[in-house]
Amino acid sequence: MFPNPAELDAIIDRALAEDSTGADVTTTSLIPPHIQARATIVPRQPGVLAGLGVASAVFRRVNPELQFAQRLLDGDRVEGGESVATISGSMASILTAERTALNFLQRMSGIATLTSRYVQAIDGTTASIADTRKTAPGLRLLDKYAVSVGGGRNHRLNLTDGVLIKDNHLAALQAEGFDLSQAIRRAKTRAPHTVKIEVEVESVEAAVAASNAGADIVMLDNMSPEDMRVAVDKIGSVCIVEASGGITLANVAEVARTGVDIISIGALTHSPDALDISLDYDTR
Repeated sequence: MFPNPAELDAIIDRALAEDSTGADVTTTSLIPPHIQARATIVPRQPGVLAGLGVASAVFRRVNPELQFAQRLLDGDRVEGGESVATISGSMASILTAERTALNFLQRMSGIATLTSRYVQAIDGTTASIADTRKTAPGLRLLDKYAVSVGGGRNHRLNLTDGVLIKDNHLAALQAEGFDLSQAIRRAKTRAPHTVKIEVEVESVEAAVAASNAGADIVMLDNMSPEDMRVAVDKIGSVCIVEASGGITLANVAEVARTGVDIISIGALTHSPDALDISLDYDTR
């Protein structure tokens, strides 16, 4: 899910333009261009790294002569205070690129760290943790890459990746006289044959109806663990069963033990805590 070089350059260019890095009045007013420096990326708290390649690309985008040396890789766990990478070269360029590079690195590492906590919480079960499309606008590729670094799986990247019939789709179709089963059959006849059909349901009865109508994936939305377990017993051998809605670190293990195949969690990307990461300078 990592963006190709052209996509990554476009993402970085938008971020640098947002910060007006071509007109850094603080740096140009204070830092002579000949001063060389060495800076070290240092996380201040434990976590899982993600986005080192993006940070490196930001520094090179500002000044191709900057040298970025990684000591660790995406996916590595870190403790607070250890060096993970160094940047050497023009101090003015490092200062100009610093905030943008750290913004990417902190957010992506925060997503990877949160994802890894969910993955660890369900260790020993057969369930997988997955993300959703609740990502930062314009950063979906990076958000979903960070989820994969943290051990999670990617749900749909965009609206072309599969049919997902949700409550609002069903409400609109019901006004036209279509019930759940008819909506699924309509999707199966109209969508490309290579595309899977997923349906969001809120009861065991609806889960069975969706499975009987030919849904490939049934999403159990905001259902109790007891009802999830019953639904898995009834349809788990026929289709993929996904749980979503109201899932936290406190209850994810209980959800996983119901036998669902996938647990999708929007919080992985819509509300992660950024990992506290700093850039320490040494001008000697």
